[in-house]
Amino acid sequence: MSHEEVEPRLSHEGTGAILLDAAGASFDIHVQEKVWRLARELKFIHGVTETVPGMNNLMVVFDALELDAFVVEQSMRDLWAAPYRPEEPGRIVDVPVFYGGADGIDLDDFARARSLSIEEVVARHTAPLYSVAAVGAMPGFVYLSGLDPSLAAPRLSNPRQGVPKGSVIIGGTQTGIMPITAPSGWHILGRTPLDLFDPARGRPALFRPGDRIRFVPERPQ
Repeated sequence: MSHEEVEPRLSHEGTGAILLDAAGASFDIHVQEKVWRLARELKFIHGVTETVPGMNNLMVVFDALELDAFVVEQSMRDLWAAPYRPEEPGRIVDVPVFYGGADGIDLDDFARARSLSIEEVVARHTAPLYSVAAVGAMPGFVYLSGLDPSLAAPRLSNPRQGVPKGSVIIGGTQTGIMPITAPSGWHILGRTPLDLFDPARGRPALFRPGDRIRFVPERPQ
């Protein structure tokens, strides 16, 4: 199914929120770009208080005393049906990563489980130019599209209670970066010294949807 044919499903999440879900069999950057566009344009509707883009989905929060849910829903459908317009490319940011050792405690086992050398895992992880599909789950956390399918991995059956801030991780078909120390069941391959979230900055989250990330190994494996 092409992105032009994707028909999103809308569901009401209480009296003041509507979820648009356009998820298909796999991630589609064209669908994601439409999600980003809706997130921007719906903010201009009086009564809409927040738009939260996810991966192929969008939560729209509104004041039900000021805005009828039908108006929100119809606006979402109309904007979705508008002709597709490619997004302007986002920034490309090099993210330094210290792979393996104490910084990437799962790298050895991760490579062994795939019958790959550590060097090959690092090479495959650093090869793509990833796209920031969404920012969420925790402040500054990036959901990245573009992971080599050979590195996809089920999440750990027993999540760790404290995955360190800066950890570069893989879970399912995605890779990401921990902006804070928090529980996670994703595999830890390395660590970056970059600070993904700082409330004192003018723009607290380092990345925004549409930015692109290139992982750069900081030491040979």
